[in-house]
Amino acid sequence: LLLLPFFLTTLLLYCQPISTVASPDPTFSPSNGTDYIRSGCGATLYPEICYASLARYASAVQNSPGRLARVAIKVSLLRTSHMAAYVSNLSRQSDFGADNRAAAALHDCFSTLGDAVDEIRGSLKQMRQVGAAGPSTESFQFQMGNVQTWMSAALTDEDTCTDGFEDVGDGEV
Repeated sequence: LLLLPFFLTTLLLYCQPISTVASPDPTFSPSNGTDYIRSGCGATLYPEICYASLARYASAVQNSPGRLARVAIKVSLLRTSHMAAYVSNLSRQSDFGADNRAAAALHDCFSTLGDAVDEIRGSLKQMRQVGAAGPSTESFQFQMGNVQTWMSAALTDEDTCTDGFEDVGDGEV
């Protein structure tokens, strides 16, 4: 699974608490969207991958924490969808011979990545509703908690996918 390490890193960096990803250092005054993204990515587990994944969206992000969070979720959704399609194609095109464990791991991985896609969609839907209930702090915190819950569930599904390969030999998948 050539793309799996990239997928893991990408999903991990987007599952940082939204407040961390979306709120760069408050003392930092960025001059443009790319500086803002670099500052926000500095708080993630993998800042360079985060920045490389999001920098092209600087004009959409500008200096908005909400826009940065939405873009990060959208990029996660796109990459997770592509990974699910890749795993699906791989499972259909591969010859596993007598190794049923590899076939089962790929099937389970495809299923859990499909769940992750649904959960990231749920996170994005919730993110679009942030602030719609009014300016109350409680409502905002509740909505952001939901965003984080959906993203955390997606990360759990990704972990389940990779765990399925622990008992598979080192041969080609």
